[in-house]
Amino acid sequence: MGKEIVAMLLAGGQGSRLYALTQKLAKPAVPFGGKYRIIDFPISNCVNSGIDTVGVLTQYQPFVLNEYIGNGQPWDLDRLNGGIHVLPPYQRANGSDWYKGTANAIYQNISFIERYDPKYVIILSGDQICKQDYSDFLRFHKEKDAEFSVAVMEVPWDEASRFGLMVAGEDDRITEFQEKPKEPKSNLASMGIYIFNWDVLRKYLEEDEADPESENDFGNNIIPNLLRDNRRMYAYHFSGYWKDVGTISSLWEANMEVLDPEHSGINLFDDDWKIYSRNAGMTGHKIGANAVIDNSMITDGCMIDGEVSHSILYSGVKVAAGAVVKDAVVMGGAIIKEGAVVEHCIVAENAIIDENATIGVVKEGEAQGVATIGPGVYVGSDAKIGSNAMVRENVKDGEEVW
Repeated sequence: MGKEIVAMLLAGGQGSRLYALTQKLAKPAVPFGGKYRIIDFPISNCVNSGIDTVGVLTQYQPFVLNEYIGNGQPWDLDRLNGGIHVLPPYQRANGSDWYKGTANAIYQNISFIERYDPKYVIILSGDQICKQDYSDFLRFHKEKDAEFSVAVMEVPWDEASRFGLMVAGEDDRITEFQEKPKEPKSNLASMGIYIFNWDVLRKYLEEDEADPESENDFGNNIIPNLLRDNRRMYAYHFSGYWKDVGTISSLWEANMEVLDPEHSGINLFDDDWKIYSRNAGMTGHKIGANAVIDNSMITDGCMIDGEVSHSILYSGVKVAAGAVVKDAVVMGGAIIKEGAVVEHCIVAENAIIDENATIGVVKEGEAQGVATIGPGVYVGSDAKIGSNAMVRENVKDGEEVW
């Protein structure tokens, strides 16, 4: 049975700028906001927008992601017709067994899309925190009689050169695309979310694949080719919450913004647009008699006897008496022992911060950064970790890492 629209979710990202957090994990699988992973956002947006057929294109370190998505039941996507499907690259007779670029990833899955004979295909990014109604975007695409539409956000002019920019006229028709230009002609940043008419997308994917010079990328190849052929291309203005969490500081900021939904625009407590996730299956949290907690999000299975302020604690975190956690993102299963001070940092899953260790120390004259402790790392007692440190290996007792 045909579908009006199929979603293709690009989730192969290595997330190299997240360093220690993504050594063993694809970027979309990185935990976020207490009990979620980044990929929960685009999947939940699909469900809330009435899109029930989703292909998830995985590549780098896919195992956690594959296991997490499973049969799609937490998102109500365990369907006989449609549902969610994990699509890793696979070896073909002609030898291509790795996605060469974003366009090649979709090209390799043309047969998956064909099964549903859709009129439209929406292409999503698996590494953004965004709550967006894709049905409104599709309505715009139809009203404009577009062949290609891209979701754009207005960004400050002084930051525009960091983005791929769409130059559009008053009717929102796109006339030019600039990839991170030194002199921007527009402040409409592409969010990397596209709707194509399927017949148009298939034609351009096949032509792109046949071009040996192509990088097989939407931004560098497909969009310029559409412009060259004067296709009907439109920019859809999105004004909600959107954050590309590609760096340690942006991931930390987005987590902190969860604590201030009224001002930041990201509200995880919104019953009208729920973000669904595969939950930890842990007990409730336990707050000790002498614990002090202020403006924080504490999730399932946490045990807190120390002080926690302006922080997000994922499931199963333990904070011992006398420990202080402030302005921190502490991921699942981490243990913070007595007297430890953990500030302005991201502590990854199952890390252990031993007694009286200090994370996030700012040296005199140095700008404060976001310290990062990798998954499963042990930081010894009385150790000092600087505010710009990226710790991938165990740290000995009393050792200093800057």
